Amino acid sequence: MSRPASLRTRLAALVGIGAALALGACSSGGGADAGSDGGSGDGDLIRVGFSQLGAESGWRTANTESVKASLTEENGFDLNFVDAQQKQENQIKALRDFVAQDVDVIAFSPVIETGWDEVLQEIKDSGIPVVLVDRTVDTDVEDPFVTWIGADFEQEGRTAGEWVAENAPDAKVFELQGTLGSGAQVDREKGFNEVVGEQVVGKASGNFTRAEGRTAVEAALQAYPEMNLIFTHNDDMGLGAIEAIEAAGKVPGKDIQIVSVDGVRDGLQALVDKKFNFVVECNPVFGDQLAELITQVADGEDVPETTVVEDQSFDQTITQADVDARAY
Repeated sequence: MSRPASLRTRLAALVGIGAALALGACSSGGGADAGSDGGSGDGDLIRVGFSQLGAESGWRTANTESVKASLTEENGFDLNFVDAQQKQENQIKALRDFVAQDVDVIAFSPVIETGWDEVLQEIKDSGIPVVLVDRTVDTDVEDPFVTWIGADFEQEGRTAGEWVAENAPDAKVFELQGTLGSGAQVDREKGFNEVVGEQVVGKASGNFTRAEGRTAVEAALQAYPEMNLIFTHNDDMGLGAIEAIEAAGKVPGKDIQIVSVDGVRDGLQALVDKKFNFVVECNPVFGDQLAELITQVADGEDVPETTVVEDQSFDQTITQADVDARAY
């Protein structure tokens, strides 16, 4: 599959990966910390260090569950999983610990795009291949990772913008952004604004959490009284927006339309309940694809530079049965 346009500048340096893949099974001895699933350290298992950025949303929880369900001993993996609690310094420490443990493959979802140069160079010098998951990095390190798997965030923003252009061309939009500087925030903003940027009257970050989403929208209702549509970068912030809108005596989905990205069960329930108007899916359940990629990397096989997880979108025609059948 061809690379999404939003990733081209970040992934263009992925060439000559053979040297980074030329390593055999490493010896055991990885000291699992409190965030680790542990593992036998069996030499036949692929030893993986995975740094998850946190548990800020229902999407992230579903993604974590998918990763853990796929990278099991039964499937041939010795997983050391560390939750960084949305702090880059925690991720950097985890990555350095993985190097010290001499794992076979390092995988991580970076909390923001920048600030990784030093630790990525250390990992490269160690000869351990890196698989980026979900989010991307902006770094000066040459060939910092061998492959990336995730959604096309820019296209998600574009899809949301296209719905607004067709269904609410005169709307005054408040953009409820995710963690500033994260790949999801940067690319969703870019894609959305390419289509309907002139309709955006204000922006603020809700840091991908429900509580901060509510706080941001409470302030926006005062600052932008003309706003009648919210584009939220994830469902959890959108659910916080519903709380703020209702507390202000307005009707979400009518007085203020809500267009969201994620497609977790709570978000789609809000769509069924007519409080959301449109949801662009960002599928978190790709642990099986990640496991296949990691196996190929550990075996020194050629892998695609990018693997784009397929997404869909939903409007208010979705049914309760559709929501109940969701895996996340």
